[in-house]
Amino acid sequence: MNALNEQVAIVTGASRGIGRAVVQAYARQGARVVLVATREAPLRSVCNDLGLSTEQTLCVAADVSKASDCQAVVSQAMQRWGQVDVLVNNAGIYHAAPFLEHTPQDFQRLLDVNLFGVMHFMQACLPHMQLRRSGSIINIASTAGKWGSRNQSAYNTSKHAVVGLTRCVALEASTHQVTVNAICPGFVQTDMIDELKAQAAQAAGASVDEFVKAMMTRVPLGRLMQPTEIAEMAVFLGSSAARGITGQSLHIDGGMVFS
Repeated sequence: MNALNEQVAIVTGASRGIGRAVVQAYARQGARVVLVATREAPLRSVCNDLGLSTEQTLCVAADVSKASDCQAVVSQAMQRWGQVDVLVNNAGIYHAAPFLEHTPQDFQRLLDVNLFGVMHFMQACLPHMQLRRSGSIINIASTAGKWGSRNQSAYNTSKHAVVGLTRCVALEASTHQVTVNAICPGFVQTDMIDELKAQAAQAAGASVDEFVKAMMTRVPLGRLMQPTEIAEMAVFLGSSAARGITGQSLHIDGGMVFS
């Protein structure tokens, strides 16, 4: 039997990278998937590329920084299937610059998407999950939410906030048998890592090659993680096999962080 058979899952940031891999993994495990991104056309391309049927998927364009958009997505899922079993908060943006060059607007922009997007969707989904006394929320955070980094103070702040929010909501949701966990990826082979390399190298005053060489010295396994590795953990956390796990921040980082 598939691990997520007949479950309804909402996946944000579903048009590329980790989100796309989660959609594919969830669909393979029998879930019905609501794909969310800022534009609908790329989501339909994902469904076409992966061979997913319209009976199994729902593509919705939404701005996660707007609570009304997030509520509307959940309403559409409820109208279509009558339940929401899993939420994977994956949508996120990145910015690198020395701290003294960060503006309040930089911090606000990252918090609006990386933190408040998570908050809005959790607040939209939790009432339905708590009423059914069942559900799983998986927040894609980062190792940047577990330690300090040069030249990405706004990004790290947003991801630290996601880790803290995960722990707090897990305690409150536990009385309703809803689990809330975070996955903290390290360096993952996505188009975002290419953006990170270019921005971070510029902020550090190094070439991209120099930055990548220094970056990889921090990874004991000596390789980038793959989106499928994050997706497989998301499948596990969304399944009944993980019903005893909540409030945790799980690293998939090749050994970068040990606490």
